[in-house]
Amino acid sequence: MKFGIQRLLVTILVLLLLPHGSRSSELNLPDILNRVKPGIVAIGTYMPSRNPRGVLLGTGFAVADGKKVITNAHVTAKKLDAGHLERFAVFYREEQKEQMQIADLRATDEDHDLALLTVEGRALPALEIGDSQRVREGEQYAFTGYPIGMVLGLYPVTHRSIIAAISPNAIPAVASNQLNVNMLKRLQTPFDIFQLDATAYPGNSGSPLYDLKSGKVVGIINKVFVQGSKENAISNPSGITYAIPSEHIKTLLEQGPAR
Repeated sequence: MKFGIQRLLVTILVLLLLPHGSRSSELNLPDILNRVKPGIVAIGTYMPSRNPRGVLLGTGFAVADGKKVITNAHVTAKKLDAGHLERFAVFYREEQKEQMQIADLRATDEDHDLALLTVEGRALPALEIGDSQRVREGEQYAFTGYPIGMVLGLYPVTHRSIIAAISPNAIPAVASNQLNVNMLKRLQTPFDIFQLDATAYPGNSGSPLYDLKSGKVVGIINKVFVQGSKENAISNPSGITYAIPSEHIKTLLEQGPAR
């Protein structure tokens, strides 16, 4: 009995001394990246008569059955040139080759700047949506996307980040002349967003913010939509990055677009 207790105490001590993230039940970021990267795509448009045929607009990621792709609504806001057969498309790299699939815009949630696309080809590896309501300030996450996509190409880039703050999506303006219609609307129906300490770049809009241990998506990177509300009084917007909590993605998938 005494030997058994000593052995148990030694086991507990070893576990406590192990560095965070090295326990057998936890995967490190390289392992997680191998799982999530295949489901992260560049969002853009394809036009057969254009040069280049494909133009990248942002980032998205596969969810649900792998034929659904989530991105920001402002990424898909471009009016397509139907006369020249322009279509939305997803782009990614597979087995060292660039791939493309035509996509259709199925639903949007303008209030939370979300869009749902469906791909016409084969299903992509889907990312699992996590519980964003359990996210706490100070926790570390990562996001992966295609910053400056047309320049850097189809090579997704990953950033680590902590949740620097959880705050409303719109801050009341100091003066009435700083208010606009969109800001007034958001002040009427506020919701919390995640403020991150990492820098996102053009093209990162729509990137998944995910847990470092499970790979579950807890948010979606957004610069344009949130920054326009929170930093309306700033003439030169800051480099702060924001993310929309994933609970709104679940709502879009389950109920369709917000009205």
